[in-house]
Amino acid sequence: MRKLLSIILLSIVFFTISCRKEQQFSDNPSKNISLSTDTIAFDTVFTSIGSSTKILMVYNDNSDNLKINSIRLEKGASSPYSINVDGQSGTAFSDKEIYAKDSLYIFVKVTINPNDDNNPFFVEDRLIFNTNGNEKTVNLCAYGQNAHYIIGRKGIFPDQNGHYTNYYVAITDSVNTDVHWTAEKPYVIYNVALIDSDGTLTIDPGTHVYFHKGAGLWAWSEGQLIVNGTAANPVVFQGDRLESFYDNQPGQWDRIWLMEAREGHGHVIDHAIIRNGFIGLQVQRMLKDNMEAMYIRNTIIENHTGMGVYANCYSIGMSNLLVNNCGSHCIALTGGGEYLITHSTIANYWTGSTRKAEALIFNNLYTDPTDLEGLTYVVPFECDVINSIVYGNKSNEVGSSFYPVNDTTYKFKNSLICTQRPQLTQLYEQCTFNKDPKFKNTANFDFHIDTLSAAIGIANPCYSIGDLRFDLDGIDRGDRPDAGAYQYIYNPER
Repeated sequence: MRKLLSIILLSIVFFTISCRKEQQFSDNPSKNISLSTDTIAFDTVFTSIGSSTKILMVYNDNSDNLKINSIRLEKGASSPYSINVDGQSGTAFSDKEIYAKDSLYIFVKVTINPNDDNNPFFVEDRLIFNTNGNEKTVNLCAYGQNAHYIIGRKGIFPDQNGHYTNYYVAITDSVNTDVHWTAEKPYVIYNVALIDSDGTLTIDPGTHVYFHKGAGLWAWSEGQLIVNGTAANPVVFQGDRLESFYDNQPGQWDRIWLMEAREGHGHVIDHAIIRNGFIGLQVQRMLKDNMEAMYIRNTIIENHTGMGVYANCYSIGMSNLLVNNCGSHCIALTGGGEYLITHSTIANYWTGSTRKAEALIFNNLYTDPTDLEGLTYVVPFECDVINSIVYGNKSNEVGSSFYPVNDTTYKFKNSLICTQRPQLTQLYEQCTFNKDPKFKNTANFDFHIDTLSAAIGIANPCYSIGDLRFDLDGIDRGDRPDAGAYQYIYNPER
């Protein structure tokens, strides 16, 4: 039996060897490769930080096997680009085999060295193929952008899962108490940038602040953040991945976290865009009873996997504010406090996961984060929502969790509300319920109201005065203002 098995195995080996033909590769100049593209373009890349990887496909559509005699970057070792062929990285390769009717993957990245330019600058190279005397080229192009890099060191900061990272950098200290960030070059934050006690960070119009994965901006107790954007040049906070794929990807960074400010130095955010993080803005009393008010005006907070605005036992004025499309609450006003929301749009049409949380929620129960026993207290709560829209893709977009006490009150005035709660007169004054606001395009984050919107003309003009005479776009609301952050203007092109 063993002898028979040995004979069979020897026969299989002999048959396999006899059937194997030596691979032949054509050197006929008429035989050539084809490429999936003639240009690979990268989005703007921060200097010193590598780009994402692009894929180039190489095809042999011939009935003969081919050898690509050479694949090389024209600038060689000095090129900002790098390629990977068959799992090997380099700048030049030779005699790469590609069988008939087969294909080859080439991976391309770019890493750009910094220079003295403040504006984006163009970097290019060519990837050159030679096959049987035929030359094919792929143009490689990218824009480089210099930046200020804020890189953290050891410290304590809880991330979105409640764990603690151990890196931060103090951007204000006892020597540099007042720090200005300008629009000259963007700022890229790794880990946590800390505004220390008695320090103030002022951010000028047009400044871009980019956060690496898990990074955030933190104002410690009695620190201060002032964001001085303008309508033409808002301050932008977002993730540091600039490829178009990441334009609307939430959860790319952690949060802006502001603790209690010192007396006379409240936090101010004016004309800002805060996008694609875990929590857009967390404003929280933690160590002291200081209730210095914060003001958020003319700002867009959108597309966060958690909450847009999470407030805890604070005093905040919000106006011309758009908070939209968040995986949990758009705005959560918790732990008591005093809040005024005027001419704002709170709209949750999140589709990234199943959302159970209401767009807007209130509660008056405060748990001291420094108390090891985790005791909960009832704190006075007051909130007015005026000339605003609270809507979404759930049947009820307003929630509350109150311990019943006399010093807890809230009221909606002249607003468009999505709610299934009893429409009690002590809670709602001249409001419109459960009628479509007809937003332009919720999937594309366009929350301008359209023709026949139920928000048109329902606002009280007594509150549309001063700066609030103008909407988030700077449009004059006139004598018949609409609810929400945007005034309806007929424009067939918008």
